Amino acid sequence: MAVVIKFGTSGWRAVVADEFTLANIRLAVAGIAAYVKTLPAPHRVLVGRDPRFLGESFVAEAARVLAGAGVAPIVIPEAAPTPAMAYAVRTLKTSGSINFTASHNPPEYNGIKYSTPDGAPALPEVTKQIESAVAAIAASGCAVPKAEPPAGGFETTDVKPAFLKRLAELIDLKAIAKSGIKIVYDPFWGAGRGYCSDLLREAGVAVETVHDYRDVLFGGHAPEPDDHLLADAKAKMRETGAALGVATDGDADRFGVLDGDGTFIQPNYIIALLFDYLVETRGWRNGVAKSVATTNLVNALAEHHKVPLYETPVGFKYIGELINEDKIAIGGEESAGLTIRGHVPEKDGVLAGLLVAEMVATRGKSLRVQLQELFAKVGSFYPVRENFRLTPDVKAAFTEKLKADPTELSGRKVSKVVRTDGLKLILEDGSWVCYRLSGTEPVVRAYTEARSQQDMEALRVAAEKFVLS
Repeated sequence: MAVVIKFGTSGWRAVVADEFTLANIRLAVAGIAAYVKTLPAPHRVLVGRDPRFLGESFVAEAARVLAGAGVAPIVIPEAAPTPAMAYAVRTLKTSGSINFTASHNPPEYNGIKYSTPDGAPALPEVTKQIESAVAAIAASGCAVPKAEPPAGGFETTDVKPAFLKRLAELIDLKAIAKSGIKIVYDPFWGAGRGYCSDLLREAGVAVETVHDYRDVLFGGHAPEPDDHLLADAKAKMRETGAALGVATDGDADRFGVLDGDGTFIQPNYIIALLFDYLVETRGWRNGVAKSVATTNLVNALAEHHKVPLYETPVGFKYIGELINEDKIAIGGEESAGLTIRGHVPEKDGVLAGLLVAEMVATRGKSLRVQLQELFAKVGSFYPVRENFRLTPDVKAAFTEKLKADPTELSGRKVSKVVRTDGLKLILEDGSWVCYRLSGTEPVVRAYTEARSQQDMEALRVAAEKFVLS
């Protein structure tokens, strides 16, 4: 049976040797090449990867397929962060990039992400064209043509120096060094290795690292910078007396942050804190963007600072568009993605960690203290995300239920229904619940946000009851 190659919010991902095979990689790359050929010449595409198993082989194969289609490949020999590739697309003015990464997915996965010539993740209108081209090539039964590299090999590039130079322009490294804070960085064996830590060390900042070597199995779990996987970073912080711990995922587009006492500060709060900090220190007042599932603390801050708020569907490409149009100072998603004005229209976990370091160094206060000050300014918000696995029957019933506009949730009055993405129910006290069905598995994601810690559990239970009843 032929595999249907579908590009989701961050490209096509599948299990290696199951659906992610060389034959399917050739098809996907041929589809991307067909799309690239519709763009203005010259047709040149960057090809890179994260450190996953067989990444080098996949890059080499993709380069041959591109060359066979008359598109010049530019190979990135070393594993590189997704945002560094996005920056290289813009500076080298290529027809986009092909990135072999499954981001924070478990080690048995790999994926192909295509970014357009602006460095942003491809929007649905582009991925639909690629999928159509893939289907047409598969239906024709034609073998995908390949071209062997010339004698000296395909053109290569090192994306690291230019990217680090750009980060040094965006971050006040002198302020971090002057503060004397110590930092622990956990690249999760991923593509962020040697980026965040090198830049800080060159600036004279004391940095210690954990998991700073290649492991294609990422320690035997998903390379996700989440609280339950940061024990080694916490131990290193205690050992060194670090004021901050930062981590990035497999392709370094997502971030995780630990306060000085080892407390994990969830991405929702980091986005809000950095938004407030950028308005304060950069004077940027052009707006803020967040996905519909991200904390309404951002909404309250937008109102407080009197700047425009953009609430987007889930998927960073929508925030990337607003960055390209210079409509926002910062854009973020609760799933640990953010970028800022003047930077790439793509999630950047390296930038996020460095910005947090600057904020802690400049304000001279722990993140928890800064968060309490933010709550005192605009009110408190307590977000939680849960995944519920559904049987086929429950999924079918819940899919039907999502079509209606509920007027209440466990006896609480619904004051507003938002359908930017999924179903978001805003309650009278400003708390809310948002439901999104996964496109790839029988899962519903339930995002809740209470206005008090006491109400967190009650709202979570009400949200679960709505799914399963």
